[in-house]
Order: sequence, then C-alpha cells, then structure tokens
Amino acid sequence: MTTNERLRGSIVAARLHPTGLAERIGVDPKTVERWITKGRLPHRTHRVAVAGALEVDEAYLWPEILGQRVTQSASVAELLELHPTRASVPHDTWQQLYGSAREAMDILTYAGSFLFEQHEITEVLRTKSREGVRCRFLIGDETSDAVRLRAEEEGTSGGLEGRIQLHRRYLRDVVGLPGIEVRTHGTTLYNSLFRFDQDLLVNGHAYGAPAGHSPVMHLRRVPGGRMWEHFMRSFEEVWDSGTPIEK
Repeated sequence: MTTNERLRGSIVAARLHPTGLAERIGVDPKTVERWITKGRLPHRTHRVAVAGALEVDEAYLWPEILGQRVTQSASVAELLELHPTRASVPHDTWQQLYGSAREAMDILTYAGSFLFEQHEITEVLRTKSREGVRCRFLIGDETSDAVRLRAEEEGTSGGLEGRIQLHRRYLRDVVGLPGIEVRTHGTTLYNSLFRFDQDLLVNGHAYGAPAGHSPVMHLRRVPGGRMWEHFMRSFEEVWDSGTPIEK
C-alpha cells in the first residue's frame, strides 16, 4: 500500500491535522486519511482546494498527475527538485524561499559570492530580522587550511580568501540585529547548505569545480524522511564549532 508522505508532511508543516484540513475543504476526515494512508488520488477540485489550503503546488502533493511515479517513501518524497548546477536554480526560486521564511534561515558556505552579488543578502537579513526570523550564517575562515586548500583545488589561490574577507565585512553590518548570528568556520565544505524553514537547498561540491557549477538538491522536510535531517545535523555540528564574528 502506497502512502502519500508529501501530503502528510505538508499538513504538519501547515500546523494542521487531517481533521482540520478536512474542515477547511469540506470533506470527511476519513477521506483525507485515505488520501494519506492509501495514497488515493483526490478529484481535481479537491486537489486544488488542498493545495490552496496548504500553500503548496498540486503537482508536489500528487506528482502522478504529471505522469510521474507515485512517491513511495518519505525519503523519496523529500526530494522536490534536482538542478544540474547552482546557476540553473531560478532567481525566482531563491526569492520565494527567503521571502517566505517565517521561522528560520540557515546558510553554510565559504564565500557565498552569489548571495551578495545577485541577492543582496545583507538586505534580506535585515528584513528577516524585522520579521522576527532567526538567521544563522556560516562563512569560511580565510586563514584556515581547508579554505586555502579549496582555493588551490579550484585554481583561484588568493581569490577565495579575498572574497571571504570582503563578504565578512558586509556581514558585520547586520551582526547584532535581533535574531542574526554570523560565525566563521574552517571545516571541509562538502556541501553548501541553504535552509529556509522546511525547505533546504543542498549544493554539492566536486573536486576542482566552483560550487556554482555543481548540482543542487531541493529538499522539503517530511515526517520520517532522512535526507533533510542528515544535512541539517551537519550544519549544527559546523555551527557549534564556528567562531562568532563581532561588529
């Protein structure tokens, strides 16, 4: 029997119970339970109503409507999209993710140049601070062996270190704002991580290639899933070992 873990996870993320969702869209609670536990495909009018109530895409909840195989496990359900490169992630996707974050925004990178050059991340952080969102930003320590080695491997000795110094100066402008914390780290960066509430972009790294040329997984947290928790545990470990920067 196939369960719909994406639907289950989206209901939880919306701080609802199946009964509450049933009341909102005008169906019997047992019907919603069957959609979850038996993986039944609702009528289109109900699919649209559910997607609207949960503020998610209909095709995310029921990928089979696009001819995709029905999601059969929580871990598979976590993977929303796979982008061949970070550069191929639409600008609108980034805007939607940081714009919709209401609880937490966590970033782990070395320099994260694109965040400053394309997304004015310091202004985003100011906005999130005013909105009461907790933001944690981990940027590389340019004096660490790990950063120097990465620069050599990418063929940009000195360049990566310089970008980190520049961006750290920018970040000092938001240090001390409510909810904003910035730390440096000297860990080996296997993945850059960008967390926005229940969404997580994982930018893997390939030897000798800039991060922007490597794939990005878009994960969304679902109950019982492993990948989201796996990557966020690594974030927490780096965060705990990081050094706070001062204004």
